[in-house]
Amino acid sequence: QVQLVESGGGRVQTGGSLRLSCTVSGIRLRINTMGWYRQAPGKQREWVALINSDGGTHYVDSVKGRFAISRDNAKNTVDLQMNSLKPEDTAVYYCNCKPDPAWLGNYDYWGQGTQVTVSS
Repeated sequence: QVQLVESGGGRVQTGGSLRLSCTVSGIRLRINTMGWYRQAPGKQREWVALINSDGGTHYVDSVKGRFAISRDNAKNTVDLQMNSLKPEDTAVYYCNCKPDPAWLGNYDYWGQGTQVTVSS
């Protein structure tokens, strides 16, 4: 069965860096769009970044220039490098997998999340 497992979360001070990693099993990444989302306490889940099957990347405005998403199809992993972290980045970060192109399937897989805490 498909499983996504996030790792790399932790606690850092403002301006610090973390690198999150999502390891996927049970499905091939090369035919999927991979994304990172986050959910802060009391708020709805927010899209942060995605990388298409062709390698194209997109980011929410608040993290542009600070975060970078990457994928390794051979290893079935997707990473999120987070630099210049701010307290407002504090959230549980989730890895997401969906088909690319969309007609390949109707699934939408999620990991359990990893906590990122940025102290001021």
